[in-house]
Amino acid sequence: MQPKIKIGLTYTGTDEKHNYYVNWLKGNDDIEIIGLSEKDHNLEKIKELDAVVLSGGVDAHPKNYGSDIIDYPNAPLSFNEKRDLFETEVFELSQHQQLPALFICRGMQLVNCILGGDMVQDIGPGANDIHRNEGVDKKHDISILPGTLLSSIAATEKDAVNTAHHQSINTIGNGLQVNAFSEDGIIEGVEWADKTNKPFFLGVQWHPERMFKLGMQASPLSKNIREYFINEIKKSKGEK
Repeated sequence: MQPKIKIGLTYTGTDEKHNYYVNWLKGNDDIEIIGLSEKDHNLEKIKELDAVVLSGGVDAHPKNYGSDIIDYPNAPLSFNEKRDLFETEVFELSQHQQLPALFICRGMQLVNCILGGDMVQDIGPGANDIHRNEGVDKKHDISILPGTLLSSIAATEKDAVNTAHHQSINTIGNGLQVNAFSEDGIIEGVEWADKTNKPFFLGVQWHPERMFKLGMQASPLSKNIREYFINEIKKSKGEK
């Protein structure tokens, strides 16, 4: 019997949202999800992991991208700088261990900042009408760039995603390339530009873990991402 896959998942802020990730990642496979959080400060768990997922949540503090503006439109009432620092360490340690990694919404934005990129602090009223969650996720199309990892995963050049964000990547981080845009030009996904001798790395702006809430669980931008991620973890473990 092959050893159980162990995926580290950062805590998104509420048990309900955290469990969306847990259920999506586990599916029907023998997978153990290990919660990672600044409250537990359990970085030592990373040595046991086969992969990591950085989840969504509250905006990263602007200092992560060199800004001192904290009262921008739709800013949170408070930031969680301890989470920012903890997840930065999670990212760095997981990369050092060459672990497959998936970054969702805030997770993608934070990694982009860690790698020297910056953010659009608020995408503005018109774009927020399309992208920002106002009680329930919205839905819009994205265009996927041919020749990218995401293109090979999704096997399509255009599809719909759910959406619940008011910030977006501005300057892309060092070593990254964009793999998808929304119809209004917002960056929707990133991956390594040079993937040579590197483990799986994918960042997405949408929430594949809860696309089922809009009846989109069979979408390649949810189902295929999960399956590809799990297969990459198995390959990195030497499983067939």
